[in-house]
Amino acid sequence: MKQPITTGKPNPRLGQGAVFLCAILWSTSGLCIKLIDWHPIIIAGARSGIAALCMWGVRILFPRRGRSKNNLLLVFAAGTVYAGTMITFVAANKLTTSANAILLQYSAPVWAAILGWIVIKERLHWKHGGALILVMAGLFIFFKDALGGGSLAGDCIAVCSGVLFGAHSVLLRMQKDGNPADAMLCAHILCALFAIPFGFLYPPSLNPAGLGAILYMGTLQIGAASLLFAYGIKRVGALQAMLTAMIEPVLNPVWVLAATGERPSISALLGGCLIVAAVVISSIKWGKEG
Repeated sequence: MKQPITTGKPNPRLGQGAVFLCAILWSTSGLCIKLIDWHPIIIAGARSGIAALCMWGVRILFPRRGRSKNNLLLVFAAGTVYAGTMITFVAANKLTTSANAILLQYSAPVWAAILGWIVIKERLHWKHGGALILVMAGLFIFFKDALGGGSLAGDCIAVCSGVLFGAHSVLLRMQKDGNPADAMLCAHILCALFAIPFGFLYPPSLNPAGLGAILYMGTLQIGAASLLFAYGIKRVGALQAMLTAMIEPVLNPVWVLAATGERPSISALLGGCLIVAAVVISSIKWGKEG
């Protein structure tokens, strides 16, 4: 007599643990970027090239069942925007402090709410407006000190990275039946192709430390991290995943401080706290209404 097959529900603890490990891997990007003496676009392209190869390898070893209903135009658009996100984030890390880069990029969920309201007519609640005000206040505190220093360009690029990241999430939401991994793979391929000419203009120094850091970033920091996030997001809600991932902007400057002694300014910390608070508050609102 055959025993009944019990499927059970996905374990949320495993999902949250996967997102937590993913955030830890993500948080090491700032340190690696600081330690590699290459042009930022070459760093982004080399990292993405390795990540793309890893993603292809995973597809070959673990083929998907069935086909995703992808809109190729949206896949390309999302891939292009995410490629821009990665390039601007690496450039921002080179031009400003790691803390500024990651905290400013973490304004992305608020930009996603605003862009979602404009582009796909998603409901924008009053707490989204309140969160945007907090983000603007945080940006003002950031730029108040940066105006007299050499980090203004890096801070501006980090803001652009946050806006692009928010736009990326909106483009993914526009194809609910599609596979986000396809857009990510497209992004890595585009990023790698875009960086090829820069490799001839600014030849990187092929030292063991730089090559090792690039290999780590491509395989683990964004390669394995993407797989962990894809695993975790199926087992926990979007709100819980985002709140768990908040460990990234906390740890990112810690690794850099420990290795290089780079200290974020007081105004950067205050502005970053306002931005993170805005994201958490607006996400809690989304979670209650989603």
